[in-house]
Amino acid sequence: MNYFSSDFKLGILGGGQLGKMLLFDTRKFDIQTYVLDPSDEAPCKIACNQFFKGDLMDFDTVYNFGKQVDVLTFEIELVNLEALEKLENEGKKVYPSPKTLRLIQNKGIQKEFYLKHTIPTAPFQKFYNLENLKSEVVNQQSTIKMPFVWKCTEFGYDGNGVKVVRKASDLDLLPNVECIAETMIPFKNELAVIVCRNPSGEIKTYPVVEMEFHPEANQVEYVICPARIDEKVAEKARAIALNVSQQFNHVGLLAVEMFQTEDDEILVNEVAPRPHNSGHYSIEASYTSQFENHLRAILDLPLGNTDSKVAGIMVNLVGAEGHSGDVVYENIETILGWNGVTPHIYGKKQTRPFRKMGHVTIANENMAEARRIAEEVKNTIKVISA
Repeated sequence: MNYFSSDFKLGILGGGQLGKMLLFDTRKFDIQTYVLDPSDEAPCKIACNQFFKGDLMDFDTVYNFGKQVDVLTFEIELVNLEALEKLENEGKKVYPSPKTLRLIQNKGIQKEFYLKHTIPTAPFQKFYNLENLKSEVVNQQSTIKMPFVWKCTEFGYDGNGVKVVRKASDLDLLPNVECIAETMIPFKNELAVIVCRNPSGEIKTYPVVEMEFHPEANQVEYVICPARIDEKVAEKARAIALNVSQQFNHVGLLAVEMFQTEDDEILVNEVAPRPHNSGHYSIEASYTSQFENHLRAILDLPLGNTDSKVAGIMVNLVGAEGHSGDVVYENIETILGWNGVTPHIYGKKQTRPFRKMGHVTIANENMAEARRIAEEVKNTIKVISA
């Protein structure tokens, strides 16, 4: 099939910043794009060929949108699976497949998948609702002891839907939804590996990255590539990520988030079947960005080189505490004057505390220098309201 400067249409479910960055590469290759998103102010709206406003969880909306395109992908997991399954059964190419997404969309099902396929992960218990969890905690029946990590199985994102439970009264602050309780793992590092795979079976991994989290928001503050870990640990992490990819049988990108324990074991935390925050550094620092490789993969084209050209560090730009309203990027002119520093503004007009508004990539041949500049970037630019 001829994708370039042709009548071929790629559909993207979700019009957020991940879709916007993917559209940079579709425009580079002159590939037609249709985007569906519930918001009129979606970042993708300015860059796609056709924009459709609609509910991603509504069967008819997703199904009718999918009928108009040749290949369908998504930048967010919260989409109507039944519509995707019907489209796939009718011969529409949907990547990653709804079969893969069904195993990932619910965190409880995802964790059970790891157990079934002997993929190392933290011990957990699944609960139908919060009341069941409370009952087991009060009666001391749970095998998971405090402190533990509570996660809602659906609709969590960017640290939302994840809380550390240190005492029984902490449970009173949580919603009464299906959830998992997970053993709190003492770890050295939080790592991630992005795996890219096309329908022909070609597969590549990006280098292992290290993630530093904001202690309050439970969001990634810095992504550091390559991770500052022993090479043997890096090899183990990439091997586990490849196994996870093989078991899910996905097409496109699969971001595998992991813990490196104190004794250098690797435990899989969770996965995302799409471009991912942990791969944003690749736009400037890699030979082929994660977005271009996702596009290559879902179109069954040869995959690009995933090696890094230089060390890369990504700094998340999130809304400052105490600020809500029309966004202002304070001191952005200052960082634009620094070598190797590239800001990406997502196009969200309204800021609020900890909302992801953009990121900055620092590319440098010297990792220590890149990390120093990243700290300066974090301390200089502020995302505030007018």
